[in-house]
Amino acid sequence: MVSSEFILNVDENSFEFEVIYYSKNIPVLVDFWATWCQPCKVLDPMLESVINEVDGALRLAKVDVDANSKLGMQYQVRTLPTVIAFQNGTIVAEFSGLISQNQLDEFVELLLPPSQIDLDLEKGEAFLKFHDWKQAESVFRELMRSEDCPPSAFLGLAKSLVPQGKSYEALTILKNFPASKEYRMAEALLPLTVDLNSPIDIETDLDAAYTNSLKLVTRDNLLAALDGLLDILNVDKNYRKGKAKLAFLGILELLGEKDPKSSSYREELSNILFK
Repeated sequence: MVSSEFILNVDENSFEFEVIYYSKNIPVLVDFWATWCQPCKVLDPMLESVINEVDGALRLAKVDVDANSKLGMQYQVRTLPTVIAFQNGTIVAEFSGLISQNQLDEFVELLLPPSQIDLDLEKGEAFLKFHDWKQAESVFRELMRSEDCPPSAFLGLAKSLVPQGKSYEALTILKNFPASKEYRMAEALLPLTVDLNSPIDIETDLDAAYTNSLKLVTRDNLLAALDGLLDILNVDKNYRKGKAKLAFLGILELLGEKDPKSSSYREELSNILFK
């Protein structure tokens, strides 16, 4: 291994400065290893690769426990390899034994400072939470200019568009949504946007009520829309072959799980569907 500023060997004399003190600047991973340890030989290149990928956002300090037994005892190292993460001079995470590349990536992800994309996503999500649709749209559109635009930005943009009456663009986004952990939420929102873009033949009072509920969604009156759909479902819980229920669930996606009214509306829906 070639030592560098971000990958180096440390011993009992240099540990305090190179790990404890240095971790006040950036997180430091300490790899406790030994020459006879076969799993260590597998983990070593994985660790070095991760450090090189994050380009100075983390440091890797390697400790040979045979040559530095006091450090091994001090940090209660019982299994090799053991990796302990230090931040601001204290232990913040650790694991022992050989782990997969995905597990290592997840471990490192928790230690890295948020990227600009992460910060912008958090900002956009905050605007969605407070139903500031226009500001949320602006943030998510800016994110979509990035080459690394995450699927959550596409979902956020779709959510911000619907209550502003821009459901056609939202529908286009949702129909072409990429496979990701956000796909389920996109699927929940899709039926609502389909009906917002599909003319409805008004033949009954329920049809008129359903059309009105959809209009309320595009005018950012989500609670009134939910109330209207509950009235419809109380009369016919299978109205439009279940589309009213799906539209209801789509509006709940716009409202957000953390909205204090979300749980009560979900409970009302369950009471109607399963009574």
